[in-house]
Amino acid sequence: MARWGMVIDLDRCTACQACVVACQVENNVAPPSAEQATRGRAISWLRLVPFKESEHGTRPGLRLVPLPCMQCDRPPCTKVCPVQATQIDKEGLVAQVYPRCIGCRYCTTACPYTVRHFNWERPEWPEPMAEGLNPDVSVRPRGVVEKCTFCHHRLQRAKDKAAAESRPLREGDYVPACVETCPAGAMVFGDLDDPRSAVVRLSESPRAFRLLEELGTRPKVIYLSKGEWGGTV
Repeated sequence: MARWGMVIDLDRCTACQACVVACQVENNVAPPSAEQATRGRAISWLRLVPFKESEHGTRPGLRLVPLPCMQCDRPPCTKVCPVQATQIDKEGLVAQVYPRCIGCRYCTTACPYTVRHFNWERPEWPEPMAEGLNPDVSVRPRGVVEKCTFCHHRLQRAKDKAAAESRPLREGDYVPACVETCPAGAMVFGDLDDPRSAVVRLSESPRAFRLLEELGTRPKVIYLSKGEWGGTV
């Protein structure tokens, strides 16, 4: 059984936000209105988070870090949900079962990465954007918590194709929209339990680190630092 993870190379990332747009389009994330954005209720499953480097670093200043769901091996969000709307599946993905969600938002409080979003309004798209919704992804109703799923629907599609061709799933068959879209190749995706995979080789780099690793959440999103790391998110 696979354990899916991602490596993001900050030395390659140009902060172009192509991954952010790809995530919104692929997963039917509704664009916020001006009022929602003003009230801090915009939803973005993947966003670029600014961080300030230490003044003692070799390259002081502001940088941007892509921040999806960390898909933790020990996710605190799953432990607080009273209806098991969020749970970790057999392949290590932290799933969100929307029909179960009662909108209590305990999971958003428990998540130290602030990557869960409560859907305050009924999702709407201006015409003709509504005609371009992805039929493989549900449109979440008002009043539920939503988050990055590593484009889980693509995994099911890749499994079906591999089964039809009577072969096992190969590296590269399944990649999230953000990874596929990144023009700089800063994102690499694969099986963290496969020692031959690119993500495993990159995760063993001396530049590799995980966000808030000291909390013991064991994120499956690994970053490769750029230059001397001395900043805080």
